[in-house]
Amino acid sequence: MEDYRLIADQLAADIRAGRLRPGERLPPQRRFARSRDIAGSTAARVYGELIRRGLAVGEVGRGTFVRAAPPGPQPMLTEPSEARVDLEVNFPVLPEQAEMLAAGMARLQRPDVLAASLRPLGRSGAAAAREAAAPLLARAGWTPEPERILFAGNGRQAIAAALAACVPAGERLGVEEYTYPVVKGIAAHLGITLVPLAMDGDGLLPEALADAPPLRAVYLQPTLHNPLGMTIPPHRRVQLVETVRALDLHVIEDAIYGFLRDDVPPLATLAPERTIVLDSMSKRLAPGLTLGFAVAPPAFEPRLASALRSGAWSAGRFALDAATQWMADGTADAIGRAKRADAVERQRIRAGSLTGFTVHADPGGYHCWWELPEHWRAETFVAAAARLGIAIAPGAAFTVGTGRAPNAVRLALGTPSHRTLSDALDLLAGLARGTPEDAAPE
Repeated sequence: MEDYRLIADQLAADIRAGRLRPGERLPPQRRFARSRDIAGSTAARVYGELIRRGLAVGEVGRGTFVRAAPPGPQPMLTEPSEARVDLEVNFPVLPEQAEMLAAGMARLQRPDVLAASLRPLGRSGAAAAREAAAPLLARAGWTPEPERILFAGNGRQAIAAALAACVPAGERLGVEEYTYPVVKGIAAHLGITLVPLAMDGDGLLPEALADAPPLRAVYLQPTLHNPLGMTIPPHRRVQLVETVRALDLHVIEDAIYGFLRDDVPPLATLAPERTIVLDSMSKRLAPGLTLGFAVAPPAFEPRLASALRSGAWSAGRFALDAATQWMADGTADAIGRAKRADAVERQRIRAGSLTGFTVHADPGGYHCWWELPEHWRAETFVAAAARLGIAIAPGAAFTVGTGRAPNAVRLALGTPSHRTLSDALDLLAGLARGTPEDAAPE
């Protein structure tokens, strides 16, 4: 029997030589197996190997295609794009916020205050920060107890610490089938196996949790999910909490976009004894202000604190003191309110430009999920957008494992100016209404 890797090598050579062109659909696996006189399972392994090498991409209900562009580095979506218009990463920064933040820095410029801020941070030194952070993190009737708040260097480090504390190396973590790409890299680094869990229009399915192989915890974004933009409704939240209690699972709740929906309480209101709530300053204020928050149940707080220290993920004192000033004097809250209004305006712009397309978004969110027209594939559309100077994220960036990629893209709306955003979305709408052949380079 012919080794599947040798067959994959032959197809890889055809791709490099141009005999198989970018965007070309490969034969269905059964037909390919018959043409090569190989077993269907061998054909599946050949196609899986091409996907693993980044030479092909599978799409649900459509087949397997030669990649239209080389895959980006993993994990994706952590750094700004070099494109003229970045709709790939959300870095919402308001034009007026630098002036608002500058006033809070005046106190830190005093030599005595600055000297204290440059010293190492002990646990007692964070008491003022906890008191200031509690009302900032509060929403919809939920306010964390200040002594339960821990600080990380940034949101990604808070995620890493929570995963390390909840899931030993070699064990499994449940995640939504579309999830924040950085989690994939963190889990791989920690030796954690991710198990994708099915979703529907209301979010994560409780039965998917119940039917999964044994898990140690579940990571999810129940409010303004990234990339789908959905918020899990109350009845589904109750069902999920009943399920995680029955399975005795920890819940890692990523609430990074929760400040945009201050009418929705976190899952911690329903399951405070097993939910770790994570948040950060990067979306609330600015990407350069790296400070992460973790609110842990009392029984779990020592383990999470230990993970932060052992992983060198704790916050630095200067960043914490600066953030404390902005939280205490109301600047952070004022910027948050302004961003809620800004996100609504950006979604209004998006709705106007992408009228007639299938787009999923919260009217107060900073991103949207666009199901592309049938004649486009996500990889081809991303490559065509790049030629227009617009960076967008393919749906495949958010999938877990080797599952089929959705024919969709995520648009991050928070970075460009309103005018630039409108112009870019108009260009993308025109691109989508045309054909891939119209957009092909000459």
